[in-house]
Amino acid sequence: MASQSTAPEAAAAAVKSESTNNNASQGRPGRFSRPNYRQIHRFPLPLSVHPLPPLIPHNPLSIVSVLLSYLTYLIAPPHDEVYSAYFDSETSSVHVTDAKAIRALWEMGFFGKGSLSRSEPSWMEREKKRRGLLGGVTSEEVTRQRRTERRELKLERARMEKLAIEQRLMAEAAARKAGDTSIDQSALPPSADGVTSSIPPATEKFSLRKAREAKLSESQRPVAQTEGADTPNAPDISPSNGSKTVRFSSVVQAKELVSDSSVVRAPDSAVDEQGTEDEPSLKNEEHLQLSNEEAFFLVYGLGALQIVDGKRNAVLSPPSLLSRFCQHSYCPPRGLSSNLEPDDPFMISYIVYHHFRSLGWVVRSGVKFGVDYLLYNRGPVFSHAEFAVVIIPSFEHPYWSETEERKAHCARKQARSWWWLHCVNRVQAQVKKSLVVCYVDVPPPLFGEANAPSEDIGALLARYTVREMLIRRWVPNRTRD
Repeated sequence: MASQSTAPEAAAAAVKSESTNNNASQGRPGRFSRPNYRQIHRFPLPLSVHPLPPLIPHNPLSIVSVLLSYLTYLIAPPHDEVYSAYFDSETSSVHVTDAKAIRALWEMGFFGKGSLSRSEPSWMEREKKRRGLLGGVTSEEVTRQRRTERRELKLERARMEKLAIEQRLMAEAAARKAGDTSIDQSALPPSADGVTSSIPPATEKFSLRKAREAKLSESQRPVAQTEGADTPNAPDISPSNGSKTVRFSSVVQAKELVSDSSVVRAPDSAVDEQGTEDEPSLKNEEHLQLSNEEAFFLVYGLGALQIVDGKRNAVLSPPSLLSRFCQHSYCPPRGLSSNLEPDDPFMISYIVYHHFRSLGWVVRSGVKFGVDYLLYNRGPVFSHAEFAVVIIPSFEHPYWSETEERKAHCARKQARSWWWLHCVNRVQAQVKKSLVVCYVDVPPPLFGEANAPSEDIGALLARYTVREMLIRRWVPNRTRD
């Protein structure tokens, strides 16, 4: 038995070493180099900062240097870049069409999203890549490639499991035909490392590299062995009555790995010649779409954006813009003569957006995960979001409980069910995010000033209070004392 099992092990080891040498000689295709995001997104906000020289009290020269810097800024103040956008009342959104403003707002703070992209406005690069005018890859292509590799890994793992089960069934059929009641370990097929093992193949760990090596070793199997399996004396591996059968998807059965050498890349010279010829005819059809909270933060909080009314072609001031956004936070939008309420949906959401932006977080929309906002530490290109925020208005002031009508209004605004909370919390736990419930204490309305927006927006926002509560899913088996 020992002499019979040595030959298959040696053959498997030889095939493995040969496949390893072939892979080493061919070279594993490396991943595409990522852009230098640290350099691209080095500014956290679209602001120009001009630092002063250090002040050293016991050094008179440092005092003179600081005074000269102040005098220079007073005589020739630095120019602050202010970008332009327009408000579309039909879609209740803000759009930026200038290419320079689009890149600046995205690279400095991750504001907005591309109208033809998932997040970053990269339609122009993807279109040039599709036409062969630009080399490299975009973020969407990197994500698509990673998902394709993961899918190939799963399909190849299922195919290898199917192959191992077929070999096991073949050995069992041969043992039954020989009349043996127990299966000898030497009759079992060797594993990938050439050692016979009785561990079920489902518990083995596969990788894409091992799957390709197994595919290569299977293709290099001698033809004589294949012909011997087709002879009439070969054992029948079809399952008999009472035996188990394993079924696989047709996709797994027809799965074939595509060789990396089949990918054809155009020469760089041809790409450059074609790019210089056809690039001027390509027009960028994508614009940057800002949410109302992002637009108002850029206008009021940073002063880096001015918004023009799409119909009247007039620049909107921050008070009028606040009134416009509050009216369009309802569906359908309210009229211009309607009063501003302290619990308008835009006011509640902007309070939370301004709160987390002031703390240094990069705030993005969380509609993908069923929440209001997602909080990133530095940005979506550096890491995944750490927290998911759900906004709930809170009516703790005695004004909201004076009449039954106000109580019913508050109950309708705060209506949330435990079923909803469990669903949201389970989704965030599945995507490795912490759920933050953000309560916004709504103040009573200002009597006599509700028809016109206040010029002092800071005093209006200071009347609100934000409370944060972190919620985690409680698992009894993991939280025992």
